[in-house]
Amino acid sequence: MTNLGTSYQILDTASVPPLIDALDPVRSLLGGSRADWHVREVGDGNLNLVFLVDGPEGSICLKQALPYVRVAGPGWPMSPERAHFENAYFRSVAPYVGGLIPMIHHYDAGRHLTIMERLSPHIILRQGLIAGRRYPHAARAIGDYVARACFYTSDLAWPFERKLDGVALFAGNKPLIRISVDLIFTEPYFGAARNRHTSPQLDQAASDLRRDAQIKVRAAHFGRKFLTEAQALLHGDLHSGSVMVSETDTRVIDPEFAFYGPIGFDLGAFFGNLLLSWYSQFGRKTPGDDRSAHRAWILEQVTVFWDTFRARFLALWAEHATGDVFPGAMFASTADAIALAAARNAFMDTLFEDMLGFGACKMIRRILGFAHVLDLEGIEDPNARADCERASLAMAATLLRHPEHFKRIEDVAQAVPRFQPRL
Repeated sequence: MTNLGTSYQILDTASVPPLIDALDPVRSLLGGSRADWHVREVGDGNLNLVFLVDGPEGSICLKQALPYVRVAGPGWPMSPERAHFENAYFRSVAPYVGGLIPMIHHYDAGRHLTIMERLSPHIILRQGLIAGRRYPHAARAIGDYVARACFYTSDLAWPFERKLDGVALFAGNKPLIRISVDLIFTEPYFGAARNRHTSPQLDQAASDLRRDAQIKVRAAHFGRKFLTEAQALLHGDLHSGSVMVSETDTRVIDPEFAFYGPIGFDLGAFFGNLLLSWYSQFGRKTPGDDRSAHRAWILEQVTVFWDTFRARFLALWAEHATGDVFPGAMFASTADAIALAAARNAFMDTLFEDMLGFGACKMIRRILGFAHVLDLEGIEDPNARADCERASLAMAATLLRHPEHFKRIEDVAQAVPRFQPRL
């Protein structure tokens, strides 16, 4: 366990105002005095405390890392050093992603807390999708975000010395990397104590999957890639709960799982969560809305997300290839350009395959593993929930077993409805 130091204390609504009162820039942003500030704790994630503070002139969001996993309690210790890696990630990608992340007002290493821009009228994308809302810019924005954040922190853009400095820094985020290894790539595939699922409805599906050697080998394959392919700096947990949206704006939050890994892992997290949202819509039908239009829109966003990422990444590669991999000086002739274009397309094909595989692993862990998603978990009827989960598992298993069936994103869009729940 990390030595927390004398400055660390777990905050509450009473201790937040005096802390802010000692920070001149933040106090000025809020306006008034501490007596004028309204503080509430709104954290609903698995790890941290989150406070919103409203003042006469402005608002801020304060996030503090706890010394344990919040969803499990003090019985699962977890170093709050993850706040350091979240801050380092924001600093690393900020020059490249523009306004797609919140503005950071203050970071306190001793208290493991970050004070950042209060995003309003934004809500968590997951919540909006559950409610049946549409955000026409979100998938495009996240595709652009992943392309920028990953390209500019890869060997395509940076000399290897700079990239290796980043690898060394984020290699320290071992506790959260361990969570990903355990909860995504190993525990869902055997009878781990932390696993849970909708029972008894999914008992047979869980048993069948855990006896499927091909699926387990494929999951282990992607676990190997997760640990061995340091392609770029990743957010590490880029699901729909890590994206805040309004009608016109999209922001990425919560990068405490940041590490250097395969680009397809960030792609797969968002991709897989869009598919989970699609399948969950069957369990949210009402007499006046069967959610078919919303499902169609979500499936369109899957294509928008990948197409945006691919186009942006290739454009950046064509314009900003200043790293040690595929350096521009090597490819000067027309023949070189043709060969390079083919190599770029082949690389994008590998990222596409990785996105599908990592996305499938993400889907499986959210149904059979420890931490589930509200999209499915919030379906009150366990039979309806299980039907949605069973269809999601069938799609995920197909993505793992038969990658050869999916050469284009359109192949995915055509396959998803083949595994509809029986509701």
